[in-house]
Amino acid sequence: MALIPVTILTGFLGSGKTTLLKHILTEQHGKKIAVIENEFGEENIDNDILVQDSDENIVQMSNGCICCTIRGDLVEALNELWEQRRDKKIHFERVVIETTGVANPGPVAQTFFMDDDVADHYVLDAVVTLVDAKHGQQQLSEHEEAQRQVGFADQIFITKTDLVSPAEVNALRDRLMHMNPRAPIQGISKGIVPLEAVLDLKGFNLNAKLDIDPHFLEQEDHDHANCGHDHSHDDHDHATCGHDHSHDHHGHAGHTDRIQSFVFRSDKPFDHKKLEDFLGGILEVFGEKMLRYKGVLYVKGSNRKVVFQGVHQMMGSDLAGPWGAEPKQTRMVFIGIDLPKDTLLAGLEGCLAG
Repeated sequence: MALIPVTILTGFLGSGKTTLLKHILTEQHGKKIAVIENEFGEENIDNDILVQDSDENIVQMSNGCICCTIRGDLVEALNELWEQRRDKKIHFERVVIETTGVANPGPVAQTFFMDDDVADHYVLDAVVTLVDAKHGQQQLSEHEEAQRQVGFADQIFITKTDLVSPAEVNALRDRLMHMNPRAPIQGISKGIVPLEAVLDLKGFNLNAKLDIDPHFLEQEDHDHANCGHDHSHDDHDHATCGHDHSHDHHGHAGHTDRIQSFVFRSDKPFDHKKLEDFLGGILEVFGEKMLRYKGVLYVKGSNRKVVFQGVHQMMGSDLAGPWGAEPKQTRMVFIGIDLPKDTLLAGLEGCLAG
């Protein structure tokens, strides 16, 4: 039986998660979705749209969707949903999980890799993060949880863009892009996100992502078009313009985001054993600080692309399609908290085959 795709919906207080959840649970969109919401969260939608017995935590909505409030463990909630679906008591095709506004989405994402029962029935599709255009800058500066939500995102929506100037939206977009260059960013106003822009993003399925967009990391090239060179791939092409993504020269004076990103590129192939040992070592030391990492690797001795990605200490890799006419090139992006960028770049450089 096919695994059920799960979307994690995150965002700081007031970012618009409840508006989106209400839309899912009440509008006639024709999709069979189970929404899991944490009733201990700051935005409890039950009082607004649900009338239910206090002992009942799974409710069938009029549009065919399911609302499940968590009173305990997420694993238990997912397993209970699965059992009721298996017994044909309820029907749903996908799940959306709302995290509380001050939550770190990391442990929620890890659930889908660490719990065998959950992994047998569900697959994590993507982490979708909402950022409030009006208060986002302040929240990012004051709350590391807000930064983590951005760092984990596969898709970012800037909400309430009608409440601020275009210049303010662009400044926030630029900051978000430097924190997480791998997540597309879309502004929305006076309304909710179209469900097709939230579901089936395959953010955690790297092979599928590559089939759709084999150059998904090239966005980084355009982000730094103002760095004064064309990213030609000489021996220093991975240095990302020689700066560390701090924001002082990108109109972000005063921002010292602990969560930042950097990219490694090389036209030289990796020595597989060296790279495996190095990555194993940095995960042991820095795993908790490494939020998301992802890449396409050029490995010596293989005519196929190697794709890898991970969350904290959990890393996976797989063979993808063959290198075609495109240049063979490694492209890796790392998003983390206070990562020693120079040390990691030098270590990766040392893993290249002679």
